[in-house]
Amino acid sequence: MQRQNLEAIFNSVADGILAVDATLRVSNLNDATQQILGWPRREAVGESSLTVLGLAPEAELASILRERRQVDGYGVTIRTRQDHPRNLVVSTRVLRDGDGVELGVVAILRDVTELESLRGRLRGRPGFEGLVGRSRAMQAVYQLIEDLADSDATVLILGESGTGKERVAEAIHRHSRRRGGPFVKVNCSALSEGLLESELFGHVKGAFTGAVRDAVGRFEQAADGSIFLDEIGDLTPQVQVKLLRVLQEREIERVGSGVAIRVDTRVIAATHRNLHQAMREGQFRQDLFYRLNVMPVEVPPLRNRKEDIPLLVARFIERFAQQTGRPVRGIDDAALGRLMDHDWPGNVRELENAIEHAFVRCRGELLLAECLPSFALPGDPGPRSIPLPTRPDGPPLAPGNLDRSQVLKVLEECRWNRAEAAARLGMHRTTLWRRLREWGISDRGNYAS
Repeated sequence: MQRQNLEAIFNSVADGILAVDATLRVSNLNDATQQILGWPRREAVGESSLTVLGLAPEAELASILRERRQVDGYGVTIRTRQDHPRNLVVSTRVLRDGDGVELGVVAILRDVTELESLRGRLRGRPGFEGLVGRSRAMQAVYQLIEDLADSDATVLILGESGTGKERVAEAIHRHSRRRGGPFVKVNCSALSEGLLESELFGHVKGAFTGAVRDAVGRFEQAADGSIFLDEIGDLTPQVQVKLLRVLQEREIERVGSGVAIRVDTRVIAATHRNLHQAMREGQFRQDLFYRLNVMPVEVPPLRNRKEDIPLLVARFIERFAQQTGRPVRGIDDAALGRLMDHDWPGNVRELENAIEHAFVRCRGELLLAECLPSFALPGDPGPRSIPLPTRPDGPPLAPGNLDRSQVLKVLEECRWNRAEAAARLGMHRTTLWRRLREWGISDRGNYAS
């Protein structure tokens, strides 16, 4: 009867209780611990406590248990058996027998996951899964990524060039249940139609000239993981049809083969183009759009979240300081003010380039205003004042209609900063690079004016 009463008390405690023996194996756990960790008692007892807690051997909490240290209120993030992150506050006590011999450790686990999530939303997380920003717009992006954690829904990431769409895609993958699988990236604007089709779906020997052996495509490489299709708006109609089949049937055919291959891959796509306009113009299939647009994520332009600029600047300074070994520890107030005043048509990528530019020019511990690119200096109107090239009798030209002389003119105005020029031209920088390669131009010194 007494044992039953103790067992009832043990299981009625709201906090988790986990008993670990001298070999770090679980000797007992209460109902609350089973709910927190997702391990039923019959499977957890006798199992390694590190496995049950989802801890690496080198983790600090693993050392605490191994060394039988007594701690109070130790904060840690663990992963449940279902691979979900949980924020815990842990206290430990050493278990001894009547003679004082140490038998193991008992850990008290308080689950504060919901509390930490609420605190994060209230104060605004400065970053999430490699993304940086405390603004309301970025908090909304973080929340969407969290909402997608237990879903395999197709995601369409929308945003201007340079906003960090690829980083958002990586964050979605890392925070998903497919995180243990591969994350395969494909830039749809960087390859011709024939090469892209082979790259995505693979090919069989003899499918075309040069196909000397079978090749596995990116969809197969991304099995059990995620495939990121960047610049999806640049797909040709033929590839759009084949991608639609993948999304509908979850199967592919290698180029030159009629054999269907099942694929278990989560699709994350991104584009800076206005797909609604592309559909109206007949350049993008409506049925493909609706298949891709299951869960849209809009990444805000930097001009709409300028309060994040100081955080981004600090991150870039830290990164370039590590890369260069330079003792730069911050940025001058005047320089930061200039950065805050700029509209950033090239978004976060342009800001990163500006900080790298300043690293090259500045030699002290602070980045100064005079070390910034010319657009941020007084009296320089900056790229916002330079419009897209226009026809003599019409509106600005669409990026696809720009000719060689117009592209070169913008490159000269940007001092051959290709990222900035691509932003002004309204195209992806890879598209600009491909256009220059087609014209036989690699830099400002090898073209005839």
